[in-house]
Amino acid sequence: MALEHAILVSLLEQPGSGYELARRFDRSIGRFWTATHQQIYRVLRRMEADGWIAAEEVAQDGRPDKKVYSAAGPGRAALAEWLREPVEPETVRHELAVKIRAAAFDDPSALISEVERHRESHAALLARYLHGEERDFPDLAALDARQQLQYVVLRGGIEYERMTLAWLDDVLATLRRLAGAGDEQDSEFR
Repeated sequence: MALEHAILVSLLEQPGSGYELARRFDRSIGRFWTATHQQIYRVLRRMEADGWIAAEEVAQDGRPDKKVYSAAGPGRAALAEWLREPVEPETVRHELAVKIRAAAFDDPSALISEVERHRESHAALLARYLHGEERDFPDLAALDARQQLQYVVLRGGIEYERMTLAWLDDVLATLRRLAGAGDEQDSEFR
């Protein structure tokens, strides 16, 4: 997926300025596609030049005018074409998992603080997702088609974080058990 597609989806959900779009990436789209503010602005300029999006100047009181972007016909056509293309299953590169395996050849307790740090990060992300679920989807029975699709993506993120936390808890228990066994083995040789 190109950043252009993520931007088109966001603009179809709601037109906005580059700043507003960058904030949306920070809040929601960033859950599954990250981009810096500079990348977003650079791609917006290119998309506007290619006719994929249209920009409207909006006057603001006491501030410079802003450009509000919306998806244009060619952008909608590009998104429709991309939507019909097959998606290859993603290959996972997981450096922490390789380090966990490597701990078999060193001191397993050396990874405990790193795994705890990852666990804290995933717990915080899960809390953000759950807060977003409460805030954005209070009445599940009243969701329109767009909201249902947004919600199913959020639920995937929630379940992924829950699964990751369960796995990290298992990793921590294993590392602590092995670290304790290592302490016992060390004392036998003293």
